[in-house]
Amino acid sequence: MFVKKGDKVIVIAGKNKGSVGQVLAVLPKENRVIVEGVQVVKRHTKPNQNNPDGGIIEKEASIHASNVALVDPKSGKATRIGHKFLEDGTKVRYAKKSGEVID
Repeated sequence: MFVKKGDKVIVIAGKNKGSVGQVLAVLPKENRVIVEGVQVVKRHTKPNQNNPDGGIIEKEASIHASNVALVDPKSGKATRIGHKFLEDGTKVRYAKKSGEVID
């Protein structure tokens, strides 16, 4: 997966196109991500220990990873990701548009 938990991403396709949010969870087996404030759905829940009253709660659903792109730290626009090794031998991710190291 090219995104990690905590990355800032922009949605590039679908009904939430243009939304920007932070990655809350990554589901690599399904190739999906959960983004904060994107794809919010309502769930009818029974009362349980976490939610004693039950009722309708809103939570984020997952979207396909191909529908998001990382936000360039310099310009704030969508960018692709590359990998490179620094002089000390550590492998890092970098933004292809600006060349800035991400992390």
